[in-house]
Amino acid sequence: MTEPRTMGVEEEFLLVGPDGSPVAKAQEALAASGNDNREGGTGALEPEFMEEQLETATHPHASLTALAAEIRAGRARAQDAADRVDARAVALATSPIAFTGTTVSKLRYQQARRVFGMTAREQLTSGCHVHVAVADDAEGVAVIDRIGPWLPTVMALSTNSPFWQGEDTDYASFRSQVWTRWPTAGPTRRFGTPQAYHAAIEALVATDTVLDQNMVFFDARLSPRYPTVEVRVMDVCLDPDTATLIAALVRGLVETAAREAADGHEAPDHGVELLRTAAWRAGRSGLAGDLVSPLTWRPAAAHDVVGQLVAHVRDALVDTDDLRVVTDLLGRLWSTGGGAAQQRAWFAQTGDLHGIVERALKVTHS
Repeated sequence: MTEPRTMGVEEEFLLVGPDGSPVAKAQEALAASGNDNREGGTGALEPEFMEEQLETATHPHASLTALAAEIRAGRARAQDAADRVDARAVALATSPIAFTGTTVSKLRYQQARRVFGMTAREQLTSGCHVHVAVADDAEGVAVIDRIGPWLPTVMALSTNSPFWQGEDTDYASFRSQVWTRWPTAGPTRRFGTPQAYHAAIEALVATDTVLDQNMVFFDARLSPRYPTVEVRVMDVCLDPDTATLIAALVRGLVETAAREAADGHEAPDHGVELLRTAAWRAGRSGLAGDLVSPLTWRPAAAHDVVGQLVAHVRDALVDTDDLRVVTDLLGRLWSTGGGAAQQRAWFAQTGDLHGIVERALKVTHS
């Protein structure tokens, strides 16, 4: 078995009150729990852009089992903090219930609210970010240049935001629609070298459109804080097992891409327009319809495209002894249909948006 790369997971959660509506209690909850970690860091609770959110971050793990345990522990830690202020932490990527968001009273966030207007005011969306260790920037850029075609499939596995402001949006991930309003969000071209990657970041910051390099929200980027590639396309997953599944697949993608680069295989250049369209398709239908296959750039059933993804990273999964776990977790995901499908099924049963939140809380902490 190859020595596995370490990986970590960041998850953002909605804070909701007793009736399931978002509540602006993040800083209060962090202070009450002794987790007021404004500088961020692994293993701690953190504030997010909105007062109606909390974020968890695991430590880096080589073991998928250890990562899965800390994902659950992080969710429990978020709930413990929420309990102290009569709130609850739920893994929903958007609120089913109408809301007015409250920007955290941090100077940078307040500045972003002024600069970006409604894009910032409506950014009550919760994502999942996976970090995977890379040797250096050269390996990281080689990975980023190669994993883009597969990221829409990864997003589809996570989709968990069909409702927005009290309505069914007809999207599996409406979070992805709201998120891509940011000027730097989305897929990227092939960079080729770390110098070209960093030059692109510097050019974006030099436009004076974003506040700093931390607001360069590429779908996959070199982390500004850690020696990792950070993949950012996912909704926060309803089920903690889905977060574990996605972390394993992202690590498999990073390892596969790094091996391709080391073997001298040239990175494909499919064009940002195809990558963006494939991502839109994944956010629209999730696992319930066709996805765009990275092998043919034609539509194919989601089940088949996910199978192509697993086949693509199979050797890496075998080498880290993750293939059986990934297969088992995929089977569970297909049996439920994923977060978006579950939310819609619950709503179809009761017609009650508040009931969606109640049932989602049980899965969040399962």
